[in-house]
Amino acid sequence: MPLRVQTYSKLSPTHLLRLSASSSPTPCSGAKTIGRRGTFQRWHGEWPLCTIHLQYRGISHATMTDTKPLRYADVGINLGDPVFRGEYHGKKAHEDDLDDVVQRALDVGCTKLMITGSNLKESRHAVELAEQYPGQCYATIGVHPCSTQDFDRYPGGPDQMIKDLRALALEAKQKGHAVAFGEIGLDYDRLFLSPKEVQLKYFELQLDLAEELQLPLFLHSRAAGEDFERIMTARLDRLPGRGLVHSFTGTLPELESLVKLGFDIGVNGCSMKTEENLEAVKAVPLDRLQIETDGPWCEIRPSHASAQHLKDGPAVPKAVKKEKWQKGLMVKGRNEPATIVQVAHVAAKVKGISVEELCEAAWKNSTKMFGLGESEEAELSNGARE
Repeated sequence: MPLRVQTYSKLSPTHLLRLSASSSPTPCSGAKTIGRRGTFQRWHGEWPLCTIHLQYRGISHATMTDTKPLRYADVGINLGDPVFRGEYHGKKAHEDDLDDVVQRALDVGCTKLMITGSNLKESRHAVELAEQYPGQCYATIGVHPCSTQDFDRYPGGPDQMIKDLRALALEAKQKGHAVAFGEIGLDYDRLFLSPKEVQLKYFELQLDLAEELQLPLFLHSRAAGEDFERIMTARLDRLPGRGLVHSFTGTLPELESLVKLGFDIGVNGCSMKTEENLEAVKAVPLDRLQIETDGPWCEIRPSHASAQHLKDGPAVPKAVKKEKWQKGLMVKGRNEPATIVQVAHVAAKVKGISVEELCEAAWKNSTKMFGLGESEEAELSNGARE
């Protein structure tokens, strides 16, 4: 539910503010009074109706309602990363708080999480998490361009790895746990992790499998626009409803080319670091926009151009250093799905529209492409995009 603020300028701290929520057994999430002016804040949440009752000097009550809560789908979250289990660089810093991370997502209205598979092992883990959190978490299955050397190192070689990817994807798709094939693509910013020729070879090989699986694509393109567009253009007629180019950080011309090819664009904190980035986000057609956090990375930082748009933005739970972790708090430097509210707020500001309009459009785009349990079948045919 969007943030609602109502100020009663003549009220003092002694006034009684009694909160209740209809159609819900739980009071309004995060409701509180602030300062001497009796300001009431309603945090983002899922409840459809919130009522304030004021009792002071003859004032019986005042009512505020919000009947259409905001809906968020975080279409790119690396929830299988060990940091969400309290482990950083191989060392345990605090107890496993994955359940709390997932609950904080629910608390802000982020009811759908797409867990990114970056290699075969992480893809299996993503499926396990989708099974652990049914109806909220879904998996992508694939090998990230920076991990493509895994194919040559795999027992049995590349062919066996493709067979194992196929088996995992088919089973998870049949059970409703896998909603996309990826993260696959090209990344020329990090050639030290995988050389260009290796990335190209196994991008093509995975696209062969994608044509067979007919899952939407979850794509990565970083500093590789020309090769990426060339490869994808040659396969458009054989691919299922195009897909999503996630964590977009490219140029405006690159964005325009991707949209023309029929792809959706995913934005997160890394997509909004500079003024040039913000101009690109502004140019994304609303019917092609999806939002994500890409946690535990890609948070919005004070040094980013996007930070200026958060001065009146939605609050998120307090974050502390991992060494000072407490149950219920976020961890500094560990981005998580609850911050999707900030991504949506900045994107809406940049595009000059309401958060409500942006969130509803992004939700519809994500559920249309990936299903996410919201429809019997996602619209995957090439004709789904006019």
